Amino acid sequence: MIEILNPAELARAKETGALVADILQTLKSRSTVGTNLLDLDRWARTMIVDAGAQSCYVDYEPSFGRGPFGHYICTAVNDAVLHGLPHDYALADGDLLTLDLAVSKRGVAADSAISFIVGDSRPPASVAMISTTERALNAGIAAARPGARIGDISHAIGSVLSEAGYPINTEFGGHGIGSTMHQDPHVPNTGRPGRGYKLRPGLLLALEPWVMADTAELITDADGWTLRSATGCRTAHSEHTIAITSDGAEILTLPTQAHP
Repeated sequence: MIEILNPAELARAKETGALVADILQTLKSRSTVGTNLLDLDRWARTMIVDAGAQSCYVDYEPSFGRGPFGHYICTAVNDAVLHGLPHDYALADGDLLTLDLAVSKRGVAADSAISFIVGDSRPPASVAMISTTERALNAGIAAARPGARIGDISHAIGSVLSEAGYPINTEFGGHGIGSTMHQDPHVPNTGRPGRGYKLRPGLLLALEPWVMADTAELITDADGWTLRSATGCRTAHSEHTIAITSDGAEILTLPTQAHP
């Protein structure tokens, strides 16, 4: 299903997107050395409920997961990259943490992810990998305009990732979003320009470049959800929900307030 949102729905999407962004930034500020992943999940639940919103994750039960997800945020550390199931783990200095959050409010969903390093350590390779996913995300957003095609976005993202030397996995990528979290069209993180669905104003897309340092192969953790790099290398993931407008792409998942 591909949804085209009307102006009233787009206004609600902006509200949801801002909520997602603000929650992520608050959780980032609380992700210090010693913070437990289960505390991050608990704080996410509280903020979602207090905002009158609903989690897109807690009851989510797709074919690639083992039963309902059961938590409110994805927490992926170091070699984990996608669908990180929160568990009893205290963050350490230098950990590379990805927080991925999808929330629905007033009937419209938004989805975003951020990667960052915990504590004072700044491993250069990890800093560079995070920066590459952010640059790839910006390139994909710049390519998202009315009349362009999904392949144009995928090509823009993939060009940045491949030029930086990262293998690209196409099993999971960006997606349409609207009244539900995961919709068509699929947006791979590499592709051929001029191919695929033609973008129209009112379309919402979640773009999410993610990479693993030295492999394109994923393995599934024993928890049935968390996807890790097959080699144990570090990973990074950046994601925004955007709306296609007559003037181009509008990022919906930007924070509305300053965060420490």
